[in-house]
Amino acid sequence: MKRLRWLSILPIACLTLAGCNKYQRKKPDPTKGVVSGIVLCADTGKPARFATVALTAVPQAAEKNDQGDPLPAAEMTVTDLDGRFRMEAVPPGRYYAFATMEGYLDPSLSLDPDKLKSLPTDRERHLYSIEHWKDHLTEVNVAVRRVSEISMQIERAAEIDGTVNFDDGSPAIGMRFQLFRKTAKGGLTVVGLPLMDAWSIRAVSDGHGRYSLTNLPAGEYAVCTLMPTDSEQAAARVCLGNVFRRKNSKTVKVEAGEAASGVDIEIPLAGMHSVSGSVNALSDGHPISHATVRLLYADDREPARETELVEDGAFTFEYVPEGKYILAVTDAKDEAPKTVTPGQPDAANAPTKPEPTYSGPTYSDKEMPITVLNDTEGINLTLAASTPSNAVPPVNPGQQ
Repeated sequence: MKRLRWLSILPIACLTLAGCNKYQRKKPDPTKGVVSGIVLCADTGKPARFATVALTAVPQAAEKNDQGDPLPAAEMTVTDLDGRFRMEAVPPGRYYAFATMEGYLDPSLSLDPDKLKSLPTDRERHLYSIEHWKDHLTEVNVAVRRVSEISMQIERAAEIDGTVNFDDGSPAIGMRFQLFRKTAKGGLTVVGLPLMDAWSIRAVSDGHGRYSLTNLPAGEYAVCTLMPTDSEQAAARVCLGNVFRRKNSKTVKVEAGEAASGVDIEIPLAGMHSVSGSVNALSDGHPISHATVRLLYADDREPARETELVEDGAFTFEYVPEGKYILAVTDAKDEAPKTVTPGQPDAANAPTKPEPTYSGPTYSDKEMPITVLNDTEGINLTLAASTPSNAVPPVNPGQQ
């Protein structure tokens, strides 16, 4: 399941993604209903101003949700200065309503991503999310030409604050974060769902290295900072206690409505190196088009980093601590070549016309043990083909 971060960024996402209309105000529709109400802050009793209100429909059999969203919003709006909201033209049916606001509980930070990944269908993920969040949901029935009035409260969340600095005392600016919650069995599970921006946690350290992780349920957490890069999986990690592995991280406990401060992390400037190389086909040495390359800790195979090959079959990991690792290559395959229909020079780029293609071979997985003591370059992994090329003849323009 491809997961994308949701709820707290949906207002922004709907403004930037073409075709998103769940957040836009609608005109009254006599064939549909209206949902109106108020959202209050449970800790103050005051209106929840500019809170995001969402309706998620009761799960249906064989449902398919956009981007695998585990609690898909059918309708959305924002409260006014009195904490009130009104949704016009809501299709009749049963819904669950919920509200989110900065500083208050966020469903995406309460759900267990590992549990979500283990569920096979969108409907089961939807049902799990509703069951897990049921104490914060308000059921509402929408009928034609009727106004369904509801009242909701949002609860103040826990918060973790601190600074990130380099070991020379300078602030680490623009750092991302990863958060792990301790489970009942003593393990650590990741917090948040990597969404539209591909990061589980949206917080970024400011110009002084300060950060704030908000909207959390009560719990015990390990906090890690991530070096700036394209994705969470590829980022180098330094955790609380100034260690590189989450299992060695110190933890911090926070209660509902509590802010834990002084949770500081220091990043070493020495002892981290680059690891780079290429992945090629054993048969003729050509660069393989696509593969996932993972760096695993050798002692227990805990994932350290993950990246994809670039066009020439190369990969690079920056800021790798000294130690023993396993370099693992999986899901290797050659990209389907593109062809151009004669007489149409730009046919390969035409969005409305299918391109004649053939599928290349796939390759067997491979692992290689490595020891990182300094910059490690020029690693070459050669993969044997596991399936042959399966050619599909080009389409004859006269037969289209």
